Amino acid sequence: MRLSRWTVALYMGIVFLCGGIVGAFGFRLYSVSGVSANVAPRNPDEFRKKYLADIKPRLHLSDDQISKMNAIMDVTRMRFRETRESIEPELTKIREDQQRQFADLFSPDQKAEWQKILAERQRERENKKRNGIPQAPPPSAR
Repeated sequence: MRLSRWTVALYMGIVFLCGGIVGAFGFRLYSVSGVSANVAPRNPDEFRKKYLADIKPRLHLSDDQISKMNAIMDVTRMRFRETRESIEPELTKIREDQQRQFADLFSPDQKAEWQKILAERQRERENKKRNGIPQAPPPSAR
């Protein structure tokens, strides 16, 4: 059976169209960003602005009440920082003690690799801190 030029052109057009559709769906599948939940701002100042903007109209707050709330939030932030700074040395001691106990379990080859792992994790924490990415405590402290 011999196909005419128009039939071949039609088949080629259909194949081309199907490829375009598959490509479009594939692009959409792989380029879609992750779930975009309504996440609270991570910056404390942004959180404060959003929080106050949300409750001000609902509670019909006056400017005096807003300024007093800001003062309370400032004191609370300072107290959190002081508490965090006071317990951080103890947490660091606990982490180091755990790491030392782990290292006591390892053979000399494992200890060398363990030190590399710890150094890598420390670099990652420092990079995150430099980039302003909030981080959870290291898994060894959990």
